Amino acid sequence: MSTKDIQTAYAKYADLVDRMEWFDRLLIGRYRRKQFENIDGRVLDVACGTGTNFRHLSETIELVGIDISPEMLAKARERRDQLNLDGELHRMDAQALEFPDDSFDAVISTLSTCTFPDPIAALQEMERVCKATGQILLVEHGRSSVELIARFQEWRADSHYNKMGCRSTQEPLEHVSKAGLPILKTESGMFGIITTVEAQPN
Repeated sequence: MSTKDIQTAYAKYADLVDRMEWFDRLLIGRYRRKQFENIDGRVLDVACGTGTNFRHLSETIELVGIDISPEMLAKARERRDQLNLDGELHRMDAQALEFPDDSFDAVISTLSTCTFPDPIAALQEMERVCKATGQILLVEHGRSSVELIARFQEWRADSHYNKMGCRSTQEPLEHVSKAGLPILKTESGMFGIITTVEAQPN
């Protein structure tokens, strides 16, 4: 799918994604919290969607969120206001971030490399805008390490991609390696479906 196709798809699903935030929190909330709760400074949330990460961030950070979908951003603004957070939200393509080099102390993103038309370009943009002393923190999903679950994912992969623009059998660590990001730490969970990554800019 092109960036425009992704934008169109999520225009249809913004309400559903927002309503299902409780379910996301049940399944993935602990991974988001562990990955993001201790970051500080100026933080960029790439492909912030409906703002699902926001509740796991410290109130002391300077938050900037971007997403390609106006409908998702509208939900993110509602969540930001409900949580009494300060922060800027902008419509922007993750593959061509409109920020100068070294703009952020941390760059975070969740369940996003599966939807970027060019995940390598998006990761390299995250690196570009992150300070050399900063960190890039990801929570991603992909092919399960349990063969039975992986087979089910593969069976559903094409229809899921055509519906949501999501590559459910991606290998997140391959994207990070191809982008040239040094990986400091990675963990997996939920039968290998969830992968967390702590990387640093070159």
